[in-house]
Amino acid sequence: MTLAGRVAIVTGAARGLGREHARLLAAEGAKVVVNDLDAEPAQVVVDEIVAAGGDAVAAPGDVARWETGEALIGLAVETYGDLHVLVNNAGNLADRFLADMAEEEWDEVVRSHLKGHFVPTRWAAAWWRERARVGRQVEASVVCTTSTSGLHGNPGQSNYGAAKAGIAGFAVTAAAELGRFGVRVNAIAPLARTRMTVSTPGWAERVAAPSEPGSFDAWHPANVSPVVAWLASADCDVTGQVFLVHGGRVARYRSWSVECTVEKDGRWSAAELAKAFRQ
Repeated sequence: MTLAGRVAIVTGAARGLGREHARLLAAEGAKVVVNDLDAEPAQVVVDEIVAAGGDAVAAPGDVARWETGEALIGLAVETYGDLHVLVNNAGNLADRFLADMAEEEWDEVVRSHLKGHFVPTRWAAAWWRERARVGRQVEASVVCTTSTSGLHGNPGQSNYGAAKAGIAGFAVTAAAELGRFGVRVNAIAPLARTRMTVSTPGWAERVAAPSEPGSFDAWHPANVSPVVAWLASADCDVTGQVFLVHGGRVARYRSWSVECTVEKDGRWSAAELAKAFRQ
């Protein structure tokens, strides 16, 4: 697997998972565009990458904004001459039980995650499509970030869970659309220690680093990044898949499937359905 010479964008890359993704992609040979809402910590990550011998540039901005997404793709192409990898990682939290949730808490979380995936992917897809149409070889990869909250549900996170479930569907659909242009799309559901998991009620102690020196830290965000590097590499042929990543465990999800079926020749009544499914 190789990332040498590949140009990668990582959104939400100033801290946590995004920072680890950016650092590993750079260590494996990629040139990295480090995006985040916060310019200062994004530049810190760039400085870390450069100090380690890598190549990176900061690109602060809100990737859920149309013009920011367009500018982000443009910056990668103008700076490095190409684009091969987009890692959609940016997002936020506003946990609240459904009956207490404010409209803006729903809108902002869905916007930051779901639109924050759509916008940069849309502009990257347009760039790759045009490359393919003029006969240029495209070996591109998009890695999206879903969550177990979306795939399994989690009380108090209807906004976040809905957005993350949508991202899984978005990744599978985008993979089906973009494959003909040479673009693979996958999603990961990371379980790791980040500002979001630490701020979730009841999770701070659960995800804490082990107290014993030398013990494997299963919740360290760096555990997730090798899966991103694998999916981003030119030699990987996986597409349209969703992976759970936690510590040393990587699991591939099966898509929605039918568990059981009842049938009759004609229309069901409600009473008949109740009886059939009880049986």
